Amino acid sequence: MNYKKALQHKIFKTISKSAKELQLDAYVIGGFVRDLILQRGTHKDIDIVAIGSGINLAKQVSKNLPNKPKVQIFKTYGTAMLRFEDIEIEFVGARKESYNKESRNPVVENGTLQDDQNRRDFTINALALDLSEENFGDLLDPFDGLKDLKNKIIRTPLNPDITYSDDPLRMMRAIRFATQLNFTIEEKSLKAITKNSHRIEIITKERIVVEINKILESKIPSVGFLLLEQTGLLDYILPELTALKGIDEVEGQRHKDNFYHTLEVVDNIAKSTNNLWLRWAALLHDIGKAPTKKFHKKNGWTFHGHEFEGSKMVFHLFKRLKMPLNDKMKFVQKLVFMSSRPIALAQKVTDSAVRRLVFDAGDYVDDLMTLCEADITTKNPKKFNKYHNNFKIVRQKIIEVEARDHVRNFQPPVSGEEIMKTFNLKPSREIGLIKDAIKEAILEGIIPNEYEAAKQLMINEGKRLGLTLIKN
Repeated sequence: MNYKKALQHKIFKTISKSAKELQLDAYVIGGFVRDLILQRGTHKDIDIVAIGSGINLAKQVSKNLPNKPKVQIFKTYGTAMLRFEDIEIEFVGARKESYNKESRNPVVENGTLQDDQNRRDFTINALALDLSEENFGDLLDPFDGLKDLKNKIIRTPLNPDITYSDDPLRMMRAIRFATQLNFTIEEKSLKAITKNSHRIEIITKERIVVEINKILESKIPSVGFLLLEQTGLLDYILPELTALKGIDEVEGQRHKDNFYHTLEVVDNIAKSTNNLWLRWAALLHDIGKAPTKKFHKKNGWTFHGHEFEGSKMVFHLFKRLKMPLNDKMKFVQKLVFMSSRPIALAQKVTDSAVRRLVFDAGDYVDDLMTLCEADITTKNPKKFNKYHNNFKIVRQKIIEVEARDHVRNFQPPVSGEEIMKTFNLKPSREIGLIKDAIKEAILEGIIPNEYEAAKQLMINEGKRLGLTLIKN
């Protein structure tokens, strides 16, 4: 590959010129170089390492760019960042690092390019391209990262045991890269992750969630979750999932392994949507099955109420991982809570059942259907086709019912204020009873979702409750 040609963007020429003016060497390193070689498209994040002050280089680059972009300086980390066009460039001085057992934050000293490449997490991320005028575009590859890219291997530059113990987040990154790139983690590295899995506990939950999200956003998320389980990391991060593992048998009756089923569902939904939170819902849709599992001689294995239990567990899981306790969490909770509803409905599709589904799911009904379709993991072709055809019928019925009855995000045709005025009421139990009667009548198809029909039912229900109608 002609790396010099790949560095024709104005920013690289400007960095090269600026480095020469400051009489220091500069290199582009890390993900940009890796993805350039893998031809993974245009990289919008560029890491520059300077043999000297990265902050001074960033300031000089800004001076030499036409729009003089603002330089953000992070003194604590000795780094600087600027944006040019749609590219974000981070500058850092070459450094060497040493760690203590209690923290992933290293003690940092100035170093050489070799020191800086030594501290990189993986050989494929230690690749550097020279930006000096004399050697512009030359590849520096001290750890055979190019060979590892070719062979699709994740390997650490130095002893993996030390690499992962020093910064345990690298264990998550190894698994994330293996998932995203469809690479294999080298055997010594995999053993080192297993050995050091307990060290993940010193990493902040926020950093862990970033890596989980990237695994979930991958083409085949199960690759990452199987590696997390295999190495023992999943026990520390998402024990609710590992609790689903295993098949119990009593009196010859067995249930499916809900852990592997869950991973199949996540892979299925990854083919249908890029919605991260819908993928989270797929990952967590069965977590309530572990605490609700029971065996009955007559009925075999049951998981009664697992959807309700699971939706409660979602809140505690999000809180523990310091994830947003907002509409995203409520979305996941609702989908977990309703995850079995369309499955039951598909056995017998009635207008009233569809109306209730749309009423309860609201704007989430389409996502709920996508989740339920992904939940079909049977290997029996006849059953597979039957279930999918049933869901097609349900989807069509949803369209028909919604067009006719407008129950998505239902608002009663008659307001509480009108009920109070009609019967000269103050806030009271009777208002709620009348509103519920109208809602139920609409959902059951007894009356259309229209004002006049609802008003007449309000009057009739008021009379039934012994209320006095106020005539205008």
